[in-house]
Amino acid sequence: MQSQPVPQSAIRKVVISSLIGATIEWYDFFLYGVVAGIVFSKLYFPGSDPLVSTMLAYTTFAVGFVTRPLGGVIFGHFGDKIGRKSMLVMTLMIMGIATFLIGLVPTYEQIGLWAPAALLLLRICQGIGLGGEWGGAVLMTYEYAPKEKRGFYASLPQIGLAIGLCLASGVVALLSSLLTDAQFLAWGWRVAFLISGVMVFVGLYIRMAVKETPEFAAIKERNEATQIPFVDMFKRYPGNILKGMGARYIDGVFFNIFGVFTITYLTSTLAISRTQALLGVMAAAVVMIFTIPFFGALSDRVGRTRVYFWGSLITAISSFPGFWLMTQSGGNVMVIWLAIIIPFGIFYASVYGPEAALFCDLFDAKVRYSGISFVYQFSGIFASGITPIVATALLKTGGGQPWLICAYVVFSGVVSALSVWLIGRSPAERSMASAASR
Repeated sequence: MQSQPVPQSAIRKVVISSLIGATIEWYDFFLYGVVAGIVFSKLYFPGSDPLVSTMLAYTTFAVGFVTRPLGGVIFGHFGDKIGRKSMLVMTLMIMGIATFLIGLVPTYEQIGLWAPAALLLLRICQGIGLGGEWGGAVLMTYEYAPKEKRGFYASLPQIGLAIGLCLASGVVALLSSLLTDAQFLAWGWRVAFLISGVMVFVGLYIRMAVKETPEFAAIKERNEATQIPFVDMFKRYPGNILKGMGARYIDGVFFNIFGVFTITYLTSTLAISRTQALLGVMAAAVVMIFTIPFFGALSDRVGRTRVYFWGSLITAISSFPGFWLMTQSGGNVMVIWLAIIIPFGIFYASVYGPEAALFCDLFDAKVRYSGISFVYQFSGIFASGITPIVATALLKTGGGQPWLICAYVVFSGVVSALSVWLIGRSPAERSMASAASR
Protein backbone atom coordinates (compact mmCIF):
# COMPACT_ATOMS: atom_id res chain seq x y z
CA MET A 1 0.00 0.00 0.00
CA GLN A 2 1.16 3.55 -0.63
CA SER A 3 2.03 5.32 2.62
CA GLN A 4 2.10 8.81 1.08
CA PRO A 5 0.99 10.45 -2.14
CA VAL A 6 3.31 9.95 -5.09
CA PRO A 7 4.52 13.20 -6.74
CA GLN A 8 2.71 14.00 -9.97
CA SER A 9 6.05 14.30 -11.76
CA ALA A 10 6.90 10.69 -10.86
CA ILE A 11 3.52 9.47 -12.12
CA ARG A 12 4.00 11.44 -15.34
CA LYS A 13 7.41 9.85 -15.92
CA VAL A 14 5.99 6.36 -15.34
CA VAL A 15 3.09 7.00 -17.72
CA ILE A 16 5.42 8.22 -20.49
CA SER A 17 7.77 5.27 -19.97
CA SER A 18 4.97 2.69 -20.01
CA LEU A 19 3.22 4.29 -22.97
CA ILE A 20 6.31 4.53 -25.17
CA GLY A 21 7.43 1.02 -24.31
CA ALA A 22 3.96 -0.40 -24.92
CA THR A 23 3.75 1.45 -28.24
CA ILE A 24 7.01 -0.11 -29.44
CA GLU A 25 5.98 -3.57 -28.29
CA TRP A 26 2.56 -3.40 -29.96
CA TYR A 27 4.05 -1.92 -33.14
CA ASP A 28 6.41 -4.87 -33.34
CA PHE A 29 3.74 -7.45 -32.59
CA PHE A 30 1.00 -6.14 -34.87
CA LEU A 31 3.33 -5.31 -37.72
CA TYR A 32 3.64 -9.06 -38.13
CA GLY A 33 -0.14 -9.44 -38.22
CA VAL A 34 -0.56 -6.64 -40.75
CA VAL A 35 2.06 -8.14 -43.05
CA ALA A 36 1.19 -11.84 -42.54
CA GLY A 37 -1.70 -12.07 -44.96
CA ILE A 38 -0.33 -9.75 -47.64
CA VAL A 39 3.40 -10.61 -47.71
CA PHE A 40 4.37 -13.71 -45.70
CA SER A 41 1.75 -15.86 -47.40
CA LYS A 42 3.49 -15.15 -50.72
CA LEU A 43 7.18 -15.05 -49.76
CA TYR A 44 7.42 -17.63 -46.97
CA PHE A 45 4.46 -19.97 -47.51
CA PRO A 46 4.01 -20.19 -51.29
CA GLY A 47 1.51 -22.70 -52.65
CA SER A 48 -1.02 -23.38 -55.37
CA ASP A 49 -3.97 -22.46 -53.09
CA PRO A 50 -3.85 -18.83 -51.84
CA LEU A 51 -6.28 -19.71 -49.02
CA VAL A 52 -3.91 -22.37 -47.66
CA SER A 53 -0.93 -20.01 -47.91
CA THR A 54 -2.84 -17.31 -46.03
CA MET A 55 -3.88 -19.71 -43.29
CA LEU A 56 -0.28 -20.93 -42.90
CA ALA A 57 0.91 -17.34 -42.56
CA TYR A 58 -1.79 -16.69 -39.96
CA THR A 59 -0.71 -19.85 -38.15
CA THR A 60 2.71 -18.34 -37.48
CA PHE A 61 0.85 -15.20 -36.37
CA ALA A 62 -1.08 -17.39 -33.91
CA VAL A 63 2.13 -18.92 -32.57
CA GLY A 64 3.00 -15.54 -31.11
CA PHE A 65 -0.15 -15.73 -29.01
CA VAL A 66 0.56 -19.32 -27.95
CA THR A 67 4.00 -18.33 -26.61
CA ARG A 68 2.77 -15.18 -24.89
CA PRO A 69 1.59 -17.14 -21.80
CA LEU A 70 5.12 -18.53 -21.47
CA GLY A 71 6.46 -14.98 -21.40
CA GLY A 72 3.74 -14.02 -18.96
CA VAL A 73 4.64 -16.86 -16.60
CA ILE A 74 8.40 -16.23 -16.77
CA PHE A 75 8.38 -12.45 -16.45
CA GLY A 76 5.36 -12.45 -14.16
CA HIS A 77 7.26 -14.71 -11.74
CA PHE A 78 10.36 -12.53 -11.67
CA GLY A 79 8.28 -9.35 -11.77
CA ASP A 80 6.58 -10.42 -8.53
CA LYS A 81 9.87 -11.65 -7.03
CA ILE A 82 12.44 -9.08 -8.18
CA GLY A 83 10.51 -6.08 -9.49
CA ARG A 84 8.50 -4.64 -12.35
CA LYS A 85 11.10 -2.29 -13.83
CA SER A 86 13.89 -4.78 -14.63
CA MET A 87 11.45 -7.10 -16.41
CA LEU A 88 10.21 -4.26 -18.60
CA VAL A 89 13.74 -3.53 -19.79
CA MET A 90 14.31 -7.17 -20.70
CA THR A 91 11.02 -7.64 -22.54
CA LEU A 92 11.60 -4.54 -24.65
CA MET A 93 15.00 -5.82 -25.74
CA ILE A 94 13.69 -9.29 -26.64
CA MET A 95 10.82 -7.88 -28.66
CA GLY A 96 12.88 -5.28 -30.48
CA ILE A 97 15.70 -7.58 -31.50
CA ALA A 98 13.29 -10.27 -32.76
CA THR A 99 11.36 -7.75 -34.86
CA PHE A 100 14.54 -6.28 -36.34
CA LEU A 101 15.76 -9.75 -37.33
CA ILE A 102 12.43 -10.59 -39.02
CA GLY A 103 13.25 -7.80 -41.44
CA LEU A 104 16.44 -9.65 -42.42
CA VAL A 105 15.10 -13.20 -42.90
CA PRO A 106 15.64 -14.49 -46.48
CA THR A 107 12.59 -15.75 -48.39
CA TYR A 108 11.48 -19.32 -49.12
CA GLU A 109 12.83 -18.97 -52.65
CA GLN A 110 16.28 -18.12 -51.27
CA ILE A 111 16.76 -20.64 -48.43
CA GLY A 112 13.79 -22.99 -48.65
CA LEU A 113 12.22 -24.36 -45.46
CA TRP A 114 14.73 -22.48 -43.31
CA ALA A 115 12.84 -19.27 -44.16
CA PRO A 116 9.49 -20.16 -42.51
CA ALA A 117 11.42 -21.90 -39.70
CA ALA A 118 13.37 -18.73 -38.93
CA LEU A 119 10.20 -16.67 -39.13
CA LEU A 120 8.50 -19.04 -36.70
CA LEU A 121 11.39 -18.87 -34.21
CA LEU A 122 11.45 -15.08 -34.23
CA ARG A 123 7.68 -14.98 -33.85
CA ILE A 124 8.05 -17.17 -30.76
CA CYS A 125 10.54 -14.63 -29.34
CA GLN A 126 8.08 -11.83 -30.07
CA GLY A 127 5.37 -13.68 -28.18
CA ILE A 128 7.58 -14.29 -25.15
CA GLY A 129 8.62 -10.63 -25.07
CA LEU A 130 5.10 -9.24 -25.28
CA GLY A 131 3.89 -11.86 -22.81
CA GLY A 132 5.93 -10.15 -20.10
CA GLU A 133 5.62 -6.60 -21.40
CA TRP A 134 1.90 -5.95 -21.14
CA GLY A 135 1.52 -6.87 -17.48
CA GLY A 136 4.52 -4.83 -16.37
CA ALA A 137 3.52 -1.73 -18.33
CA VAL A 138 -0.02 -1.50 -16.95
CA LEU A 139 1.14 -2.42 -13.44
CA MET A 140 3.59 0.46 -13.30
CA THR A 141 0.84 3.00 -13.89
CA TYR A 142 -1.82 1.16 -11.85
CA GLU A 143 0.37 0.86 -8.75
CA TYR A 144 1.68 4.42 -9.00
CA ALA A 145 -1.78 5.98 -9.48
CA PRO A 146 -4.18 7.23 -6.78
CA LYS A 147 -6.79 4.53 -6.07
CA GLU A 148 -9.67 6.66 -7.29
CA LYS A 149 -7.96 7.17 -10.68
CA ARG A 150 -6.52 3.73 -11.34
CA GLY A 151 -8.90 3.00 -14.19
CA PHE A 152 -7.77 6.11 -16.03
CA TYR A 153 -4.04 5.70 -15.41
CA ALA A 154 -4.01 1.97 -16.17
CA SER A 155 -5.73 2.74 -19.50
CA LEU A 156 -2.91 5.06 -20.63
CA PRO A 157 -0.43 2.24 -21.50
CA GLN A 158 -3.36 0.66 -23.36
CA ILE A 159 -3.15 3.59 -25.78
CA GLY A 160 0.14 2.01 -26.84
CA LEU A 161 -1.92 -0.64 -28.62
CA ALA A 162 -3.70 2.05 -30.66
CA ILE A 163 -0.54 3.99 -31.43
CA GLY A 164 1.38 0.80 -32.22
CA LEU A 165 -1.35 -0.39 -34.56
CA CYS A 166 -1.57 3.07 -36.11
CA LEU A 167 2.18 3.11 -36.72
CA ALA A 168 2.24 -0.45 -38.05
CA SER A 169 -0.67 0.16 -40.42
CA GLY A 170 0.58 3.63 -41.32
CA VAL A 171 4.14 2.60 -42.12
CA VAL A 172 2.97 -0.30 -44.29
CA ALA A 173 0.37 1.93 -45.97
CA LEU A 174 3.00 4.59 -46.68
CA LEU A 175 5.41 2.06 -48.14
CA SER A 176 2.59 0.53 -50.18
CA SER A 177 1.68 3.92 -51.67
CA LEU A 178 5.26 4.96 -52.43
CA LEU A 179 6.42 1.67 -53.92
CA THR A 180 5.19 -0.61 -56.64
CA ASP A 181 3.84 -4.02 -55.60
CA ALA A 182 7.05 -5.62 -56.85
CA GLN A 183 9.23 -3.23 -54.82
CA PHE A 184 7.09 -3.65 -51.71
CA LEU A 185 7.29 -7.44 -51.87
CA ALA A 186 10.99 -7.40 -52.73
CA TRP A 187 12.25 -5.13 -49.95
CA GLY A 188 9.76 -2.44 -48.92
CA TRP A 189 8.04 -4.45 -46.18
CA ARG A 190 11.41 -5.10 -44.54
CA VAL A 191 11.90 -1.39 -43.81
CA ALA A 192 8.91 -1.45 -41.44
CA PHE A 193 10.58 -4.17 -39.35
CA LEU A 194 14.05 -2.63 -39.35
CA ILE A 195 12.68 0.66 -38.00
CA SER A 196 12.00 -1.16 -34.73
CA GLY A 197 15.73 -1.25 -33.94
CA VAL A 198 15.86 2.55 -33.62
CA MET A 199 12.65 2.70 -31.59
CA VAL A 200 13.95 0.19 -29.04
CA PHE A 201 16.98 2.35 -28.13
CA VAL A 202 14.66 5.29 -27.41
CA GLY A 203 12.38 3.13 -25.27
CA LEU A 204 15.25 1.66 -23.24
CA TYR A 205 16.69 5.11 -22.52
CA ILE A 206 13.38 6.28 -21.05
CA ARG A 207 12.67 3.11 -19.08
CA MET A 208 16.05 3.08 -17.36
CA ALA A 209 15.12 6.33 -15.56
CA VAL A 210 11.96 4.94 -13.91
CA LYS A 211 11.91 3.67 -10.31
CA GLU A 212 10.10 0.64 -8.90
CA THR A 213 6.43 1.08 -7.93
CA PRO A 214 5.83 2.20 -4.31
CA GLU A 215 3.40 -0.67 -3.69
CA PHE A 216 5.85 -3.38 -4.73
CA ALA A 217 8.80 -1.58 -3.10
CA ALA A 218 6.91 -1.75 0.21
CA ILE A 219 6.41 -5.52 -0.21
CA LYS A 220 10.13 -5.98 -0.87
CA GLU A 221 11.04 -3.85 2.13
CA ARG A 222 8.82 -5.97 4.40
CA ASN A 223 10.20 -9.12 2.77
CA GLU A 224 6.69 -10.28 1.94
CA ALA A 225 7.26 -11.41 -1.64
CA THR A 226 5.85 -14.90 -2.15
CA GLN A 227 8.22 -17.75 -3.05
CA ILE A 228 6.43 -18.99 -6.17
CA PRO A 229 3.93 -16.31 -7.27
CA PHE A 230 2.45 -18.42 -10.06
CA VAL A 231 1.49 -21.26 -7.67
CA ASP A 232 0.25 -18.83 -5.02
CA MET A 233 -1.90 -17.11 -7.64
CA PHE A 234 -3.66 -20.36 -8.55
CA LYS A 235 -4.19 -21.31 -4.91
CA ARG A 236 -5.79 -18.03 -3.89
CA TYR A 237 -7.49 -16.78 -7.05
CA PRO A 238 -8.72 -19.72 -9.18
CA GLY A 239 -12.15 -18.18 -9.74
CA ASN A 240 -10.77 -14.77 -10.68
CA ILE A 241 -8.44 -16.37 -13.21
CA LEU A 242 -11.31 -18.11 -15.02
CA LYS A 243 -13.59 -15.07 -14.92
CA GLY A 244 -10.82 -12.80 -16.13
CA MET A 245 -10.02 -15.10 -19.06
CA GLY A 246 -13.69 -15.19 -20.04
CA ALA A 247 -13.93 -11.40 -19.87
CA ARG A 248 -10.92 -11.11 -22.20
CA TYR A 249 -12.63 -13.12 -24.98
CA ILE A 250 -14.37 -10.24 -26.81
CA ASP A 251 -11.22 -8.10 -26.68
CA GLY A 252 -9.07 -10.65 -28.48
CA VAL A 253 -11.69 -11.72 -31.01
CA PHE A 254 -12.90 -8.25 -31.96
CA PHE A 255 -9.44 -6.72 -32.24
CA ASN A 256 -8.14 -9.42 -34.52
CA ILE A 257 -11.25 -9.37 -36.71
CA PHE A 258 -11.20 -5.62 -37.27
CA GLY A 259 -7.49 -4.91 -36.83
CA VAL A 260 -5.98 -7.88 -38.67
CA PHE A 261 -8.49 -9.98 -40.63
CA THR A 262 -10.37 -7.09 -42.29
CA ILE A 263 -7.22 -6.05 -44.16
CA THR A 264 -7.08 -9.41 -45.94
CA TYR A 265 -10.89 -9.49 -46.28
CA LEU A 266 -11.05 -6.07 -47.93
CA THR A 267 -8.14 -6.70 -50.29
CA SER A 268 -8.95 -10.30 -51.24
CA THR A 269 -12.76 -10.48 -51.12
CA LEU A 270 -13.89 -6.90 -51.82
CA ALA A 271 -10.93 -5.97 -54.04
CA ILE A 272 -10.10 -2.82 -52.04
CA SER A 273 -6.51 -1.62 -52.35
CA ARG A 274 -4.09 -2.56 -49.58
CA THR A 275 -3.34 1.11 -48.85
CA GLN A 276 -7.03 2.02 -48.44
CA ALA A 277 -7.68 -0.93 -46.14
CA LEU A 278 -4.66 -0.08 -43.99
CA LEU A 279 -5.65 3.60 -43.78
CA GLY A 280 -9.10 2.58 -42.50
CA VAL A 281 -7.57 0.56 -39.68
CA MET A 282 -5.10 3.36 -38.97
CA ALA A 283 -7.92 5.94 -38.74
CA ALA A 284 -9.74 3.73 -36.22
CA ALA A 285 -6.53 3.47 -34.18
CA VAL A 286 -6.21 7.27 -34.10
CA VAL A 287 -9.75 7.59 -32.75
CA MET A 288 -8.96 4.90 -30.17
CA ILE A 289 -6.13 7.00 -28.74
CA PHE A 290 -8.80 9.30 -27.31
CA THR A 291 -11.59 6.83 -26.55
CA ILE A 292 -9.46 4.37 -24.54
CA PRO A 293 -8.64 6.83 -21.70
CA PHE A 294 -12.23 8.13 -21.81
CA PHE A 295 -13.63 4.70 -20.99
CA GLY A 296 -10.82 4.08 -18.50
CA ALA A 297 -11.82 7.23 -16.61
CA LEU A 298 -15.50 6.29 -16.92
CA SER A 299 -14.76 3.01 -15.15
CA ASP A 300 -13.45 5.00 -12.16
CA ARG A 301 -16.77 6.85 -11.91
CA VAL A 302 -19.37 4.13 -12.58
CA GLY A 303 -17.45 0.90 -11.96
CA ARG A 304 -15.27 -1.33 -14.13
CA THR A 305 -17.72 -4.18 -14.53
CA ARG A 306 -20.62 -1.95 -15.59
CA VAL A 307 -18.61 -0.32 -18.37
CA TYR A 308 -17.10 -3.63 -19.46
CA PHE A 309 -20.41 -5.52 -19.42
CA TRP A 310 -22.25 -3.14 -21.72
CA GLY A 311 -19.12 -2.55 -23.76
CA SER A 312 -18.79 -6.30 -24.47
CA LEU A 313 -22.34 -6.59 -25.79
CA ILE A 314 -22.43 -3.38 -27.81
CA THR A 315 -19.00 -4.00 -29.31
CA ALA A 316 -19.92 -7.53 -30.36
CA ILE A 317 -23.24 -6.56 -31.94
CA SER A 318 -21.59 -3.71 -33.88
CA SER A 319 -19.78 -6.29 -36.03
CA PHE A 320 -22.99 -6.94 -37.99
CA PRO A 321 -23.61 -3.35 -39.18
CA GLY A 322 -19.86 -2.94 -39.65
CA PHE A 323 -19.52 -5.82 -42.09
CA TRP A 324 -22.88 -5.00 -43.71
CA LEU A 325 -21.58 -1.54 -44.57
CA MET A 326 -18.41 -3.06 -46.01
CA THR A 327 -20.31 -5.49 -48.24
CA GLN A 328 -22.81 -2.82 -49.36
CA SER A 329 -20.23 -0.07 -49.85
CA GLY A 330 -19.83 -0.63 -53.57
CA GLY A 331 -16.16 0.14 -53.13
CA ASN A 332 -16.84 3.56 -51.53
CA VAL A 333 -13.75 4.12 -49.37
CA MET A 334 -15.42 6.55 -46.94
CA VAL A 335 -18.21 4.06 -46.21
CA ILE A 336 -15.67 1.29 -45.61
CA TRP A 337 -13.64 3.48 -43.28
CA LEU A 338 -16.81 4.40 -41.37
CA ALA A 339 -17.59 0.68 -41.03
CA ILE A 340 -14.22 0.18 -39.35
CA ILE A 341 -13.85 3.38 -37.32
CA ILE A 342 -17.15 3.30 -35.41
CA PRO A 343 -17.03 -0.33 -34.17
CA PHE A 344 -13.26 -0.51 -33.77
CA GLY A 345 -12.27 3.03 -32.85
CA ILE A 346 -15.17 3.78 -30.49
CA PHE A 347 -17.06 0.70 -29.27
CA TYR A 348 -14.02 -1.53 -28.85
CA ALA A 349 -12.39 1.08 -26.58
CA SER A 350 -15.24 0.59 -24.07
CA VAL A 351 -13.74 -2.86 -23.45
CA TYR A 352 -10.05 -2.20 -23.85
CA GLY A 353 -10.04 1.03 -21.83
CA PRO A 354 -11.12 -0.40 -18.43
CA GLU A 355 -9.65 -3.86 -19.04
CA ALA A 356 -6.21 -3.31 -17.46
CA ALA A 357 -7.57 -1.98 -14.18
CA LEU A 358 -10.30 -4.63 -14.17
CA PHE A 359 -7.69 -7.39 -14.27
CA CYS A 360 -5.39 -5.65 -11.78
CA ASP A 361 -8.29 -5.42 -9.33
CA LEU A 362 -8.56 -9.22 -9.37
CA PHE A 363 -5.20 -9.80 -7.60
CA ASP A 364 -3.14 -8.39 -4.73
CA ALA A 365 0.32 -6.91 -5.35
CA LYS A 366 2.19 -10.08 -4.32
CA VAL A 367 0.93 -12.01 -7.36
CA ARG A 368 -0.49 -9.23 -9.53
CA TYR A 369 2.15 -9.35 -12.28
CA SER A 370 1.72 -13.13 -12.60
CA GLY A 371 -2.06 -12.91 -12.35
CA ILE A 372 -2.81 -10.29 -14.97
CA SER A 373 -0.13 -11.61 -17.33
CA PHE A 374 -1.55 -15.13 -17.22
CA VAL A 375 -5.19 -14.02 -17.59
CA TYR A 376 -4.42 -11.72 -20.50
CA GLN A 377 -1.87 -13.86 -22.33
CA PHE A 378 -3.25 -17.39 -21.86
CA SER A 379 -6.73 -16.35 -22.92
CA GLY A 380 -5.11 -14.71 -25.94
CA ILE A 381 -4.43 -18.16 -27.46
CA PHE A 382 -8.11 -18.82 -28.17
CA ALA A 383 -9.36 -15.21 -28.02
CA SER A 384 -6.73 -13.67 -30.31
CA GLY A 385 -4.28 -16.07 -31.87
CA ILE A 386 -6.66 -18.39 -33.69
CA THR A 387 -9.18 -15.70 -34.64
CA PRO A 388 -7.79 -14.86 -38.11
CA ILE A 389 -7.67 -18.60 -38.89
CA VAL A 390 -11.24 -19.11 -37.64
CA ALA A 391 -12.43 -16.07 -39.57
CA THR A 392 -10.78 -17.27 -42.79
CA ALA A 393 -12.44 -20.68 -42.42
CA LEU A 394 -15.85 -19.17 -41.57
CA LEU A 395 -15.61 -16.88 -44.58
CA LYS A 396 -15.11 -19.90 -46.84
CA THR A 397 -17.92 -21.83 -45.12
CA GLY A 398 -20.21 -18.84 -45.57
CA GLY A 399 -19.55 -18.67 -49.29
CA GLY A 400 -17.56 -15.45 -49.01
CA GLN A 401 -20.19 -13.76 -46.82
CA PRO A 402 -19.05 -12.52 -43.36
CA TRP A 403 -22.18 -13.30 -41.30
CA LEU A 404 -20.79 -16.45 -39.65
CA ILE A 405 -17.81 -14.35 -38.57
CA CYS A 406 -20.16 -11.79 -37.01
CA ALA A 407 -22.02 -14.56 -35.19
CA TYR A 408 -18.71 -15.77 -33.77
CA VAL A 409 -17.96 -12.23 -32.56
CA VAL A 410 -21.36 -11.99 -30.84
CA PHE A 411 -20.77 -15.34 -29.13
CA SER A 412 -17.48 -14.03 -27.72
CA GLY A 413 -19.25 -10.87 -26.51
CA VAL A 414 -21.87 -12.87 -24.62
CA VAL A 415 -19.17 -14.98 -22.95
CA SER A 416 -17.30 -11.84 -21.87
CA ALA A 417 -20.43 -10.10 -20.60
CA LEU A 418 -21.37 -13.15 -18.52
CA SER A 419 -17.84 -13.43 -17.11
CA VAL A 420 -17.63 -9.78 -16.10
CA TRP A 421 -21.12 -10.01 -14.56
CA LEU A 422 -19.77 -12.80 -12.34
CA ILE A 423 -16.77 -10.62 -11.44
CA GLY A 424 -19.20 -7.85 -10.45
CA ARG A 425 -20.99 -10.16 -8.05
CA SER A 426 -17.88 -10.56 -5.89
CA PRO A 427 -17.90 -8.54 -2.61
CA ALA A 428 -14.66 -6.72 -3.49
CA GLU A 429 -15.98 -5.49 -6.83
CA ARG A 430 -19.33 -4.41 -5.36
CA SER A 431 -17.46 -2.41 -2.73
CA MET A 432 -15.32 -0.74 -5.36
CA ALA A 433 -18.32 0.09 -7.55
CA SER A 434 -20.11 1.57 -4.54
CA ALA A 435 -17.11 3.75 -3.71
CA ALA A 436 -16.86 4.91 -7.33
CA SER A 437 -20.49 6.05 -7.39
CA ARG A 438 -20.18 8.20 -4.28
